[in-house]
Amino acid sequence: MGEIEEQGRRRSVIAQEDSTTLANLGHKQELKRNFSMISMLGLAFAILNTWTALAASISLALPSGGPSSVVWGLIVAGICNLCLAASLAEFLSAYPTAGGQYHWAAIVAWKNWSRSISYATGWINVSGWVALTATGGLLGSTFIINIISLLHSDYESKPWHQFLIYIGFTVIALFINAFSTRLLPLFTKAAFFWSLTGFVVISITILACASPNYQSGAFVYGEFINEVGWPDGLSWLLGLLQGAFALTGFDAVAHMIEEIPQPHIRGPKIMLCCIGIGMGTGFVFLSCLLFCVDNIDDVIESSAGPLLQIFMDATKSPAGSVCLLMFPLVCMLFTATTLMTTSSRMSYAFARDHGLPFSHVFARVNPGLDVPLNALLWTAAWVVVFGCIFLGSSSTFNAITSASVVALGVTYAIPPSINVLRGRRMLPENRAFKLPGIAGWVLNLVGIAWTILTTVLFVFPPELPVTSENMNYCVVAFGVILIIAMVTWIFDGRKNYTGPHVDVEGLEKGKTEGVETVLEHTTVSNSKTAT
Repeated sequence: MGEIEEQGRRRSVIAQEDSTTLANLGHKQELKRNFSMISMLGLAFAILNTWTALAASISLALPSGGPSSVVWGLIVAGICNLCLAASLAEFLSAYPTAGGQYHWAAIVAWKNWSRSISYATGWINVSGWVALTATGGLLGSTFIINIISLLHSDYESKPWHQFLIYIGFTVIALFINAFSTRLLPLFTKAAFFWSLTGFVVISITILACASPNYQSGAFVYGEFINEVGWPDGLSWLLGLLQGAFALTGFDAVAHMIEEIPQPHIRGPKIMLCCIGIGMGTGFVFLSCLLFCVDNIDDVIESSAGPLLQIFMDATKSPAGSVCLLMFPLVCMLFTATTLMTTSSRMSYAFARDHGLPFSHVFARVNPGLDVPLNALLWTAAWVVVFGCIFLGSSSTFNAITSASVVALGVTYAIPPSINVLRGRRMLPENRAFKLPGIAGWVLNLVGIAWTILTTVLFVFPPELPVTSENMNYCVVAFGVILIIAMVTWIFDGRKNYTGPHVDVEGLEKGKTEGVETVLEHTTVSNSKTAT
């Protein structure tokens, strides 16, 4: 009994310390810290969903670099994303708040630019997460359409067929988030183990079924293909985008950080682990798929989708292929749910700091459900709107989802870029996760350079010659996000957005110039209010 009581007292002390830390960052504890290390890792990994995302998008990368770009592009993307994640992990350990990038940008930015940089970062991040949430239902509905196409060769897919399935994924994700929040940690833990089980089962099965008719190692790790018309070097670089897409969303840990104990210690570990696991499983899974391919052109052009076609190449059985696809299909349900969870927390956090129109509505936590229900409904509504856009124009929908990856990537680079420009002196020395000396500079600069590269590549037309059909409209969609951010700043944010309210006295050991800058504005605002 004594040991149980001691553990209870220790949990109580940790909970009090976490609440105090959050209060020092300007917010009271409203959400329950129900997540454990494994369940939060499950949420982060369910969002990355690396091996499934890679498999679903393999037909996009194969014409642009071939197997060598697919496999080694993932490793390049993984290493660069680890650099970027390590850079953000420093901020997360110092300031564990659901606001994430916009909160950190406000703290480390220059006095005169703190609010505007923070506001722009917040809007880009909210927009990116809301748009990214649509990808869960998109990929899940695509898998189901692929199954129907495989089993019924005369089936002719219509946009509204996929739209209805997409809405089904959205409704299920909303229901789980709204009414089962106490079970969400178990749900994300199940997502983690389901994904790892699927990875192992599929890898072993297709290798066993395809034996001994494998592609050569030279093909899997060295074959180069260029069917896009760009110069070979640029073609290979464009193939990197598949790996970049499959590792996007690791900042989910930051936006869920107020729901895990000891966030300053556990958060950085989870952020790095989910990328490491994603890179490892993705490399092995891609290798297994490519060893089992019969004909590359068949995979690229298959009406049943690239993943099902490779399963068919390996098993020679439609029923067996469909059974294997159940693993990534269920993974997409987990992904759709956890994407909506994270997106709602991001919108809720930004609304707390008066970053959204009608912020008082979206910053409210439902006392009966213990979730920011209005922020959930906001996210789900936008996902439905994007689905309606898909009905009218799939290219516009694809531009929006591509812009989400660009948007998130830009926000990843903003806090470390400011910190680098200010000599890496803007974070408290006593933070739990710290990149030492020259390593910090190298990792920061590699991560920032990677963001610049992928941002440029993501807005490139995928092939030559460029036509209205194959034009990449991602840049237009991202431009719309920036315009919305500027317009809302002029008419709303400039007057109402104050940025995070940080208690310097409570963070005295980690006092930085950026924190003082934010406080000066807060103090002025409070003085005006008192007057």
